[in-house]
Amino acid sequence: MNGSIPTAISCLAWGMLATGCSELSRSAHAQAGKVSSMGQSSGERPSWDEYFMEIARVAAKRSTCLRRQVGAVAVRNRQILATGYNGAPAGLAHCSEVGCVRATLGIPSGERHELCRGLHAEQNLIIQAAVHGVAMSDATVYCTFQPCVVCSKMLINAKVARVVFAGEYPDRLAYEMLQEAGVELSRIQQ
Repeated sequence: MNGSIPTAISCLAWGMLATGCSELSRSAHAQAGKVSSMGQSSGERPSWDEYFMEIARVAAKRSTCLRRQVGAVAVRNRQILATGYNGAPAGLAHCSEVGCVRATLGIPSGERHELCRGLHAEQNLIIQAAVHGVAMSDATVYCTFQPCVVCSKMLINAKVARVVFAGEYPDRLAYEMLQEAGVELSRIQQ
């Protein structure tokens, strides 16, 4: 007799749970056609490239550059290795505090990279990986903009296998060097 009471309660609970589940299921199906705040219908998932690019875009929001906010994420086997964004070296005043050297000197984008207080997102990404003892070999790097030639050379030497970028950057040599090194390049729409 004692064994039948818990069994009856379990069956009753299971019946309520099953009914509740079917109610939740009906509710979920009713919501499936609605568009979420990210612009996808609630039943869709982003591709892995879209997912990691969105993380790079979030990293870019940490940038203190007055001209262009750039973010980067290194990934291997769908695991994040490191992130980076453009800005002044740790502990130094940000361009947002002291002004932009490049703007003051009238230097166009894509030229004279050495005349800047900040590091590029890809440079900070590689440095963060190195500081934490993380190898970048065979990684995919997601960048909100195509890497410049300096960053491209660093990515090549870090043995990055693939670069996915969203925005273009005026640096044809960077593109050519990545191709020559056998780094796969993919552009994802913004």
